Amino acid sequence: MGLRTWATTTLAFLAATVSTVDINVKSKGGNKTSIIPYGLMHEDINNAGDGGIYAELIRNRAFQGSNLYPVSLSGWSPVNGAGLSIKHLTVPLSKALTASMNVAVDSMGSKAVGFSNDGFWGMDVQRQRYTGSFYVRGSYKGAFTASLQSAITDESYGSVTVESNAKKNEWVRHKFTLVPKKDAPSSNNTFAITFDPAGVSGGSLDFNLISLFPPTYKGRENGLRVDLAEAFAALDPKFLRFPGGNALEGPDLANPWRWNETIGPLKDRPGRPGVWNYQTSDGLGLVEYLHWCDDMNLEPITVLAIHSGLALDGAYIKESDLGPWVEDALNEIEFVRGATSTPYGNLRASLGYPKPWNLKYVEVGNEDWLAGRPAGFDSYLTYRFEAFTTAIKKKYPDIQVIASPSVFDGMTIPAPAAGDYHPYRQPDNFFNEFHLLDHLSKDNLTLVGEFASVHPNGGIDWAGNLHPFPWWIGGVGEAIFMISTERNGDRILGTTYAPMLRNMNRWQWSACMIEFEADIKKTTLSTSYHVFKLISTHTITHTLPTTPTSNSSSLFFVAGMDEDSGGLVWKGANYNTTNHEATPVSVKFEGLRKDATAELTLLTSSAGPFGFNDPSKGNNVVVTTTKTLSAGKNGAFEFSMPELSVAVLDTDVSGHGRKERRSQRRYPPALDRKAMGTKK
Repeated sequence: MGLRTWATTTLAFLAATVSTVDINVKSKGGNKTSIIPYGLMHEDINNAGDGGIYAELIRNRAFQGSNLYPVSLSGWSPVNGAGLSIKHLTVPLSKALTASMNVAVDSMGSKAVGFSNDGFWGMDVQRQRYTGSFYVRGSYKGAFTASLQSAITDESYGSVTVESNAKKNEWVRHKFTLVPKKDAPSSNNTFAITFDPAGVSGGSLDFNLISLFPPTYKGRENGLRVDLAEAFAALDPKFLRFPGGNALEGPDLANPWRWNETIGPLKDRPGRPGVWNYQTSDGLGLVEYLHWCDDMNLEPITVLAIHSGLALDGAYIKESDLGPWVEDALNEIEFVRGATSTPYGNLRASLGYPKPWNLKYVEVGNEDWLAGRPAGFDSYLTYRFEAFTTAIKKKYPDIQVIASPSVFDGMTIPAPAAGDYHPYRQPDNFFNEFHLLDHLSKDNLTLVGEFASVHPNGGIDWAGNLHPFPWWIGGVGEAIFMISTERNGDRILGTTYAPMLRNMNRWQWSACMIEFEADIKKTTLSTSYHVFKLISTHTITHTLPTTPTSNSSSLFFVAGMDEDSGGLVWKGANYNTTNHEATPVSVKFEGLRKDATAELTLLTSSAGPFGFNDPSKGNNVVVTTTKTLSAGKNGAFEFSMPELSVAVLDTDVSGHGRKERRSQRRYPPALDRKAMGTKK
């Protein structure tokens, strides 16, 4: 499929032999939809946390390790012949961080010595404020120099002198601020700390928790990488599902995601062996996730996942041993939302957060239908889910509990609990299964905690490789699925794409919403991102009936109103049309004033069905065309949709409703109030 422009689309409409799809949108009826229609899911896969949205620039900053991923000097190099080694001192920095880096300076000359770190495959260096710190133990009189420089030419982009407060038998933290004098031309840079060997007594110094942060999203200390967080915020999300996916389960029962080891000062966080072949620092911990929710206005509708007693290797907790795990889940919930008079609410307050978070959604486990099946799943069905749910509902009756399987995974979800559906599909699957969610009953509340097109049509699903990038026809398939969730918005709690982030230097899962690396100029918003953003930012809070009630042979659609903005919204995805011709569409909103206008946003591909946004090229194959339409004499908006296109028609032409969330208006201003049966 070649480049589609508005002019060629119009010509296609004039010359089309395909019958027009006439859609009449009723002014009454339909259903209220979920208050969390679209959101985000985050887990550590693809270095999405450390080296990803967590803004820390130093890799292996605290020499954390485990039996699976032993402590090492990965990321670190000596400067001017310094001797670097890992030490397990009798007086470590903390009980959590027991390994440190010894820097030996015996018999050194007059040159400054030290160490450098190459970051997460480079560091982005700009003229902006960097904040850093490090702990040092040992006797040193003089100053340290913290600097950012090119890994290719050694050119210094900026440095700062840090006066030493080091002591022989004490760990002392040193803080600094560094503002480079120029931007680096690439991300092939390193961070270094050097010092004068003549000022060292005892031949060496010990270092730990060496940290450097650029400016963070909303200025949060220990916060999020700005470009990635802003890309997420632009999706207008309503919830965050965390810690997300297999990261929650851990590789085995000895190493789950332990919430209480991810809170408090960084020196008290031991980290853990992740399930994606690397150690995780847990700098992005429970409180940081909650701050993420605060800063994107997601509170109180975040989705907190709690460990359910199942590990990724299939091991699970026996019923007789499950009690402590259930108690730990209750403690975690109490930490998040308990009053300061409670033990864990008081712990939260002691860390500087006396105000509780208004947690409303808790998911028990992650994909318990998968790991260790059938025995692991049977244990969830027979006792694990019931034990957690009973305890949570007894103490917190207002919490919406979510099971990690769905009715489509072979579990009967006991009301009022909800399920969690994770369809990773071929585009044709989403086309063929458009009506699957229509069969959910009112008692089958379901979260779509993960979904994506990951395999090409006709391919071998999980026996073969994932598609190398999200691609256009996959995005159109995803749009069909998103439309199907909105049609059933009274039964679908919320929907989110997964995985969302992929570091192009190390990944395990290729089809992700955003690709990135250290250089923020190379952050790439995939075709799936553009589709998701178009649909998620045009809110439908109440669906409206249509005639025809369902899709045509190629066109899939949903209509409704945004009661907050007062806009009427129609969303459509056009898939495999007859002879590849464009489809003429006519959308008439019942009761709409004849002089009404609407904004049509159309997405197509400039590179055909298999076009994708390639980080190595910096291209964008998604063609976005926006046009203001006027309703015709019959009150209908007429336009054309090419094969493999996605569109939104929105009567809130100004867009103000989406930005300002005008909450007091409960009828669309473009409608004739008499036709709606309302009074002025």
